[in-house]
Amino acid sequence: MAAAFAPLGAAMARHQPHFIATALAGLCLLSGCVTGAPRGQNLAGTLDTLVPAAMTATGARGVAIAVVSDGKVTLTKTYGVRNAAGDPLAPDTIMYGASLTKAAFGYFVMQLVDEGKLDLDTTIDHYLPQPLPSYDSESDANRYVPWAGLAEDGRWRKITPRMLLTHSAGFHNFAFLEPDGKLRIHFDPGERYAYSGAGILLLQFVLERGLGLDVGAEMQRRIFDPQGMTRTSLIWRTDFRPNLANGFGQDGQVEEHDERSKVRASGSMDTTIEDMGKLAAAYVRGDKLSPKARQEMVKGQLPISTKTQFPSLQTPLEQAPFPTLSAGLGVIAFNGPQGPGFYKGGHNDTTGNTWICLEAGRKCVVLLANDVRAEAAFPAIVQAVLGETGVPWAWEYGDMKFFRPSAAK
Repeated sequence: MAAAFAPLGAAMARHQPHFIATALAGLCLLSGCVTGAPRGQNLAGTLDTLVPAAMTATGARGVAIAVVSDGKVTLTKTYGVRNAAGDPLAPDTIMYGASLTKAAFGYFVMQLVDEGKLDLDTTIDHYLPQPLPSYDSESDANRYVPWAGLAEDGRWRKITPRMLLTHSAGFHNFAFLEPDGKLRIHFDPGERYAYSGAGILLLQFVLERGLGLDVGAEMQRRIFDPQGMTRTSLIWRTDFRPNLANGFGQDGQVEEHDERSKVRASGSMDTTIEDMGKLAAAYVRGDKLSPKARQEMVKGQLPISTKTQFPSLQTPLEQAPFPTLSAGLGVIAFNGPQGPGFYKGGHNDTTGNTWICLEAGRKCVVLLANDVRAEAAFPAIVQAVLGETGVPWAWEYGDMKFFRPSAAK
């Protein structure tokens, strides 16, 4: 069985999303290739068989799962270990949220839109007290991005919050990926999708320098605390240390948890599977959002026509390989056999996370893994929980062998 999960591609460079290409036929057989979502004890039993078998096949050391149905958390499960010492992964173990942070940030931004504090289509220069490239102090560059690289390109004045949330400002993922380390605009803002953590950091910068908000404190006050997410933060807390997950890479090597000292809306969130289940439930309920704002957040805003999500600056294909795939506001929107849904992934060399929700039945599954090898099992686990969703796994993870449930019949 293990051979069926041998990776078909090499890991991306550090700080880049990690791609795993795997053959999923064997895991489909383990999961039974169900097309509907088991419930209650049936689902728990299914996962108790499926997930350990998947971990054995992939080599993954730790996987955590939260399930939401009708806007309520109905199941939370953890499997495996949180560190090399073999301490068990628990529902309240601190894990790295990675780019799931962006989805939480989008939720916060839509609250500001609802309150009239921010307009999605007003350009960012309207909010900043001075031109963006003039913020070139060392503290700005260390916390955010060196904006001075945009001094010779006036197109930054066309950028709006909607473009930043839909990854269409024209940036690379991060400035350090540019040959000279300077942020630049590669296409007219709003033209197309190109994943960019730098764009999310720019919106954070606009909120903090333009509106005078402390994004970390505001998200704690507005989202995490009201939902009872007591072990979630965008900045490191010392009380996290006693029950902390370290990461496992593709080669099984252990990486210590990064104690992030700066709030970064692109990916600094520490959280637990218990807390992420609560956030997913709040998302589908639309807590503290008007119905209009909640719908705007998760609907498709900008069609996506690249073969895969990474590398960021791909040339769009004339015919979109996933026709229903679009950028939402902090999430990715899609339409599948059960209707519309949205999802968000989060990766680094030792972390694999995904979060999928279906509008029908207000159903979600959240998967947090402190071992990037677990990503190979995500499609089968999600299918076991939600049935066939239509999530574009090949776009998210690259070229993988995916055995569709219908193929088993």
